[in-house]
Amino acid sequence: MNPEKKIYFVTDAHLGMRADVPVAENEKKLVRWLDSIQADCGALYMMGDMIDFWYEYKEAVPKGFVRFFGKLAEFTDCGIPVYWFAGNHDLWLFNYVQQEMGIVVYREAQELELLGKRFYMAHGDALGFAPFSLKLMNGIFHSPFFQAFFKLLHPDLGIGFGLKWSRHSYYKRKTMELGYLGEDKEHLVQFAKKHLAASKLPPDFYIFGHRHILLDLQLSQGSRLVIPGDWIREFSYATFDGSDFLLEHFEE
Repeated sequence: MNPEKKIYFVTDAHLGMRADVPVAENEKKLVRWLDSIQADCGALYMMGDMIDFWYEYKEAVPKGFVRFFGKLAEFTDCGIPVYWFAGNHDLWLFNYVQQEMGIVVYREAQELELLGKRFYMAHGDALGFAPFSLKLMNGIFHSPFFQAFFKLLHPDLGIGFGLKWSRHSYYKRKTMELGYLGEDKEHLVQFAKKHLAASKLPPDFYIFGHRHILLDLQLSQGSRLVIPGDWIREFSYATFDGSDFLLEHFEE
C-alpha cells in the first residue's frame, strides 16, 4: 500500500432496508462518498451489514445495488484493495463479490498490521455477551442445513421473503434504537477490554461495526476502540493515514 494514501473504514449501510426513502437514495450517497475518496484511498474496509439482506443462489443474486457494486469493482480494477467483513445481515456472501469484483471477504475477526499499527477488526455481532435469542438466530443462519433448505425456495420467494423481513425489522428496530450505553454495558467495549488484558501484543486499534454508534474510546495508553457509526443516520466513516485516526461525516 502506498504510504501516502489513507485507509478508509465504513460500516452498516444496510442498503435495501429502508422503505421510507427512495430505494436508491442512500446507495447514491454512498457512491458519492466512494467517488470522493477514490483518489487517496489505499485500502477500503467495510465492517459488515453493508446490505440489509443478501442471499446468493448458484445462478441468481438479489437485484439492485448496481451502483454500489459497480463502484467497488472500479476500486479493485484500479488496484485499490477492498475488504468486506460479513455481518449478521450480509453473512450469506458466498463467492459472488469475490469472483466478480475481487473483494476479500472475512467471516471471522482479523488481527492485521496496517501502516505500522496493529488492528483487531470484526463486525462485532458475535463478540462478547449476546442474548439467547441472538445466539439462536445466528446459529440458525450459519447452519449449513438451513442455508441448503433456503436454497430450495425459488429466488422470487426466498429473496422476496428476505426483503420483506428486512423492512419489517427496520421499523421494529426504530423503536428499540439505543445510543451509547456506557463502558459497563457495551458488549464490544467489554470484549475489547478482556481481549486487551489477555494480549501479549495489544492491538493499537479495535475496529467494530454493528452498534450503529459513533465511538472513539481510549482503552489504555496505547489502545483505542472505534465504531465508525453507520450509513443510515450518521453517514460517517473513519480514516487512518499511519498517524491520525479520524472519525468524519459525509455531506453533513
